[in-house]
Amino acid sequence: QVHFVESGGGLVQPGGSLRLSCVVSGLTFSIYGMSWYRQAPGKEREVVANIIATGRSTTYADSVKGRFTISRDNAKNTVDLQMNNLKPEDTAVYFCNAPDRVRRNGNWGQGTQVTVSS
Repeated sequence: QVHFVESGGGLVQPGGSLRLSCVVSGLTFSIYGMSWYRQAPGKEREVVANIIATGRSTTYADSVKGRFTISRDNAKNTVDLQMNNLKPEDTAVYFCNAPDRVRRNGNWGQGTQVTVSS
């Protein structure tokens, strides 16, 4: 069974920063591309950032480009998301997963709540 444990969320004021972390177990982490996703109330889950297996290439949703940075540590089986200049519209539950597994309806972790509000 694959497990994802996300952490680092919280309440932050607009313009603030948070760093999310995800620990992955139960799969050969170093061969999978990884992504961070988010789901806001009443909305579908969306991809916000992607990183390939080697960590040498990343892509971002237009809404977070220039503000969020995804990184990974294959020795520790972790993938992080540094979020700067947060906006109220970034409020959501954030999840990590491997896109290959998402396409095969793989399981998800519980996510971590990010709330941006003054």
